[in-house]
Amino acid sequence: MTAVARRRNLLRLDPALVRRARRLASQAAEPVVELARTHTTSSVERSVLRLAGLTGADAEGIPWVNRLVDAVRADVGLEHGVAVPVFDALLTGDHVDVSTLAQKAAAGGVHFRVPTGRPADRARRAAKRAVGAGITRIDRNRQTRERMIRRLGDPPKPWIYLIVATGDIHEDIPQAQAAARAGADVIAVIRSTGQSLLDYVPEGATREGFAGTYATQENFRLMRAALDEVSGELGRYVRLTNYASGLCMPEIATLAGLERLDMMLNDCMYGIIFRDINPQRTFIDQRFSRQIHARAGIVINTGEDNYLTTADAVDAAHTVVVSQLLNERFGLEAGLTDAQLGLGHAFEINPAVPQQFRLELAHALLVRELFPEAPLKYMPPTKHMTGNVFFGYLLDAFFNLAGILTDQEILLVGMMTEGIVTPFLSDRDLALENVRYVRDACSGLTQDFVPARDGLVVRRAHEVLAESVDLLEKVAADGLFEAIARGTFGVTRRPADGGRGLDGVAARAEDYYNPATEILEAVAR
Repeated sequence: MTAVARRRNLLRLDPALVRRARRLASQAAEPVVELARTHTTSSVERSVLRLAGLTGADAEGIPWVNRLVDAVRADVGLEHGVAVPVFDALLTGDHVDVSTLAQKAAAGGVHFRVPTGRPADRARRAAKRAVGAGITRIDRNRQTRERMIRRLGDPPKPWIYLIVATGDIHEDIPQAQAAARAGADVIAVIRSTGQSLLDYVPEGATREGFAGTYATQENFRLMRAALDEVSGELGRYVRLTNYASGLCMPEIATLAGLERLDMMLNDCMYGIIFRDINPQRTFIDQRFSRQIHARAGIVINTGEDNYLTTADAVDAAHTVVVSQLLNERFGLEAGLTDAQLGLGHAFEINPAVPQQFRLELAHALLVRELFPEAPLKYMPPTKHMTGNVFFGYLLDAFFNLAGILTDQEILLVGMMTEGIVTPFLSDRDLALENVRYVRDACSGLTQDFVPARDGLVVRRAHEVLAESVDLLEKVAADGLFEAIARGTFGVTRRPADGGRGLDGVAARAEDYYNPATEILEAVAR
């Protein structure tokens, strides 16, 4: 659907109701945003040190950023931020650089203070220079991406999004290049199972991983270089995505900016619901991570599709829309533009449900019209995929048709072996053939698709929107944390004081200083 067609309002949504939905989402989000503005976390502070150039790990594989933040925390806490204590120690000691300081601190050879007066001013200036260099690198990467797109060309939408992850980065690279040659526009390197629960980011290139490959700075660098190579060969820019979630969400977002990734999975509630990360920790971390993504020009992908793997896709359709509106609000507040909001949803209604495809069209078109400028990410069927690969292949074709018909801009490739094994290269090749056929055969079909005024598609879309507003009223009245604790999203209940990572949260003191947020928010204002 073209931008002109979107303005036709095919579903004839009530503009006042849509505005009310956004007002309620903003009302529900504001207390959470205020929490994020007034608190910090261990991962946010580690991100500051990564921007300042601190890399590497000790003999046990624990990054120096972890060791240094832990040492500062032991002496003065996190409430002042780590930047001033670290750079004060650097300026007043005989340490060559931050790396040397980290190693000495880990051995107990450095003690930190929170300086005042001129020493504090000097430490702030030094910290801002060091962190500013990291943000300058992110800025240059954004410029490089824009330059490459102008030179090589941008593939037309919908972008075809394919997952490649063997556990071994050196196996991922040739598979990713082969996928790009077969038509994939976005390569997603899914993370090794359980990485979101690690409170540190592994170092270096990794060759082992279960159901995915570890997200590390070196793995990012290697894959980006490989995709740049194949982009030049193909004459179109091939995008790279990974996952910024879990206990190290801000750090992985920072590394993505430093290594020029183009998209990142970054949902405001995914880690809470599906990985039991503490809600407070998650919301504080996601605001900083999205500020980095905004600066880097990275498109985020949200995770509403996951709700439908645990809840019924018809009964819970409105929770998807509510989450999308919240993700939109949190994203815009952090500085993202509409063009960076790859809001997620999925084709997950049980195929046995009568008129399933018409219901899927209603849900997909509703999301398209609610977020007309967002590059929506549409997920293929997974929950109801079985060992019948022939039916699975047909179901994926229906998903592709729904995506083309409702103008979804990022189509994740569905695999007919989804319910059996990790897909082989041959499976991916057949899946890409499916997408290409539907895309080419149905090109321009959106121009002819006008749902009947009183038909099922329009009625169902209105029903879901009304249910979404009703739920938003309750969430705004009771609070988002309470809604999550009740199991509103994805069924799972997560209390605000439960889960992993709460011990890494600290309220900011009056003299809290973070040079990264100072730089990022100065531009946002």
